[in-house]
Amino acid sequence: MLGANVVYGTSYVVARVTLESVPPATLAFSRLLIAWLALALLSRAQPATLLSRADRRAIAFMGILGFAAAYVCSNWGIAHSTATNAALLITVEPVAMILLSPWYLGERLSRRGAVGAALTIVGTVILVVDGIPGVTERLVPHWAGDLVLVLAGVAYASYSLLGRRVLERHAPLAVTTRSLMWGAAALMPLAGLEWASGARPAWTTAGVAGTVYLAVVITALGYVVWNWALARVPAPRAAIFLNVQPIVGALLGTVLLGEPVSAFTVLGGALVVTGLVVAFGPGAR
Repeated sequence: MLGANVVYGTSYVVARVTLESVPPATLAFSRLLIAWLALALLSRAQPATLLSRADRRAIAFMGILGFAAAYVCSNWGIAHSTATNAALLITVEPVAMILLSPWYLGERLSRRGAVGAALTIVGTVILVVDGIPGVTERLVPHWAGDLVLVLAGVAYASYSLLGRRVLERHAPLAVTTRSLMWGAAALMPLAGLEWASGARPAWTTAGVAGTVYLAVVITALGYVVWNWALARVPAPRAAIFLNVQPIVGALLGTVLLGEPVSAFTVLGGALVVTGLVVAFGPGAR
């Protein structure tokens, strides 16, 4: 999980650069299609997986929500925000896992978890607004993109929540491959509408390299590793490793892209990480 999240942290900068030549829906669709083809080739030698109707339904929603919805929201949000904010706002994912686990997985929300979630939500608001609502007079620089990134975080959380029980019974390669297929199928109409509207990709060297990296390294290999680990670690415990993503992503956004970091970015990010440490740190259950 640590290794997977270090690699995930690089995706925000790569996506930000790739989106300069490839539109959001097209990038999301291409990423899922290439990843599905790569894993389909790898899984050919494995015996067929027998899935119940409930498992097939869960995997379908993993692909539609956790891949298609999450990727298109993430790409649109990054295109209208910054890679730094996208990396920091990924912490919405573990917060959503905290809040939704009692409802979907029957896991009790502890007092410590509730306090941690509250701190993270406050930090997210400060980060999105780039200030303290009602106190500072700062304008929201890219509120629309940031809010869509929040939705992306919730969609990403749904993938782990839906997959937790399925992965206890089935191999991660088979589950990831099937969910990618559903994600690509769900995004095909949206990518077609984007193409018809005139938003066409310019397949530059950077655009092709970025798309292939996001598809093969981040999506195909990254999710197989994540799903393998998720089958062995409870979902709330797994969420603490997501702290690595905002640190890696924000640092790369600042160093490689020269994106500005305000005092409110630091404050909001600190509250977000503090909330996660409170909820999932040493002594948490």
